[in-house]
Amino acid sequence: MIVLLIGSGAREHALARSLSRDPAVTALHAAPGNPGIGELATLHAVDALDGEAVAELATSLEADLVVVGPEAPLVAGVADAVRAAGIPVFGPSGEAAMLEGSKAFAKEVMAAANVPTAQARVCHTESELTAALHEFGAPYVVKDDGLAAGKGVVVTDELEAALDHGSAVLAAGGTVVVEDFLDGPEVSLFCLCDGKTVVPLQPAQDFKRAHDADAGPNTGGMGAYSPLPWAPPGLVAEVVEHVAQPTIDEMARRGTPFVGVLYCGLALTSKGVRVVEFNARFGDPETQAVLARLTTPLAGVLLAAATGELASLPPLEWSDAAAVTVVIAAAGYPGTPASGDPITGIADAEALPGVHVLHAGTRIEGDSLVSAGGRVLSVVGVGDGLAGARAAAYAGVERIDLPGSHHRSDIALKAAESVR
Repeated sequence: MIVLLIGSGAREHALARSLSRDPAVTALHAAPGNPGIGELATLHAVDALDGEAVAELATSLEADLVVVGPEAPLVAGVADAVRAAGIPVFGPSGEAAMLEGSKAFAKEVMAAANVPTAQARVCHTESELTAALHEFGAPYVVKDDGLAAGKGVVVTDELEAALDHGSAVLAAGGTVVVEDFLDGPEVSLFCLCDGKTVVPLQPAQDFKRAHDADAGPNTGGMGAYSPLPWAPPGLVAEVVEHVAQPTIDEMARRGTPFVGVLYCGLALTSKGVRVVEFNARFGDPETQAVLARLTTPLAGVLLAAATGELASLPPLEWSDAAAVTVVIAAAGYPGTPASGDPITGIADAEALPGVHVLHAGTRIEGDSLVSAGGRVLSVVGVGDGLAGARAAAYAGVERIDLPGSHHRSDIALKAAESVR
């Protein structure tokens, strides 16, 4: 099987790692990729947002499957162009990807499908924003309706900060969604979909705040872990029955079948499971932890989703080991991150048992690997229980040097302590 992977982040590196280990994959290509992905796949300098260029590349490679990783190409309709070329593609159409592309649209679909979620108000003006904030009260939850790379959400007890964020979105020509605050821990569950059938992966939890103890601003995610020893029994089945399947059924009813990953961001509230948000792709950094535990070869699973054959798959198989992902971020992230700083020690980290390192914001300058983005690397530790996985991940982090970088030291700490 010839596979073309679209994207350039740590999520795509995790996908490339799993795909490259699948015996069915005879050739792996990526566009545009990154230096880490380039060690596993042939890279192509094609714009991930250019659907026609991606389709032409897939055709020229005689690809059997195209996997679109990031949300922006999906919302831009890249999967549509590939499907129009007659090539199976794992990723929703541009219309279906609006489950992530517009939070207001997602709320509309959830209401039609009777999916439990937070109450929300869609705001187009300053007066609507102010009224909604006063209606729901603190903690205030203010979201950019469109794509914001995981950083368009502010949760704050400060009314002024909530107003500032919403006003900035409106001033930029956007729409604001104000929601009722959902209490309880958050869970990420990825559900593979072929337009009618839903196959869940294992749940994970990520850490959005920049610093330990959930301090600092929201980020795209500073780490994640799986499994969740504290999750209630039957959680995955409940989410499939009451969230994912009704949503997929509603999308099919609308004539926009959803093929790809429905990322269910959930809050386990005092009133039950509620949807915080939907995404239309694998989450970053949760994917890095979840795929590290999947033992079923990935390519066949994604091809089955792309071709409407998920119902015929045997149950997915998982390692009993735990996985912890720790993100190493550049100085200044999530504000204005530094770039061009040298990165060393990756080989030393990967020489440790149970450790692998995934590239996100990296590039090659001359003969050196340097930083090129905010979240530079994901260090993944796999081990016996969360304590073992944490020990492996942080041992790997200690081997890597990136001047001025920062990372959280408490990824999966409470969960690991809870099962001692």
